[in-house]
Amino acid sequence: MKPGVDQPDIAALEHACLTAVPAQRVAFDGSFVVRAFLGGTGRANAASSLSPELDPELAARIVRIERRYEALGLPVRFRSTPLDPPGMAELLRARGYVMKDETIIFLAPIQGIARADVAVRVLSALDEDWMAVTATAEHQVPARRAEKERAADMMMVPAAWLVLYEDAKPMACISVVADGALAGFFDLAVVPEARRQGLGSRITRAAAQWAAEQGANWLWAQVASANQASCAAQQSLGMREAYRYVYFVRPQDKVALLHFG
Repeated sequence: MKPGVDQPDIAALEHACLTAVPAQRVAFDGSFVVRAFLGGTGRANAASSLSPELDPELAARIVRIERRYEALGLPVRFRSTPLDPPGMAELLRARGYVMKDETIIFLAPIQGIARADVAVRVLSALDEDWMAVTATAEHQVPARRAEKERAADMMMVPAAWLVLYEDAKPMACISVVADGALAGFFDLAVVPEARRQGLGSRITRAAAQWAAEQGANWLWAQVASANQASCAAQQSLGMREAYRYVYFVRPQDKVALLHFG
């Protein structure tokens, strides 16, 4: 491969995820980045490690992180990836945490996916049509919606919100963030009456085209492993699994037991 186009490693993808999903509050504790927003999406409201090295202070660090979220009135969430320090899962289980929402990171070269589509409108910020389509997705809750509405003003890298129209009606939506060589897409939704007609694939290709024009070489996505239809859709585009992550949550934090991606 050409210089700068080599397949990104897990650390690069994790950094891209943090950039693509902004959080209102960010702090660091050792190798952990601790993020909080409005309690919606897990990616902006969880702590995760950026280094898999041994952490002698891990037990005390977990307690400090718990107190940070409790002080904000938010559920405590640890996002567990291959970059966890040794023993993290065992310590969390011993404190009563349970695993929730396994997610697959899919990855592929963008060149084979990108394709322009004249039916797709590219927006610099989400609008009413985009929000109307994404609201049809089952995972939407008020806190997630509010976080999406604020995201455009918080981005520090190029981002776009796309809507696919048929007969002047918004039928599918997606958002995409271009961070150098990496581009991630989110919020893929198709209105119920138009599902299984290839619209999801079309708007994903359009998002990849926009990202390629920003200089991206790789396209990545995060999909719940239980969502077999969405996983199959990514694989049909040539995307392949790079790694997986899960959340560790406390049963007493009732809101944390919702799917939060």
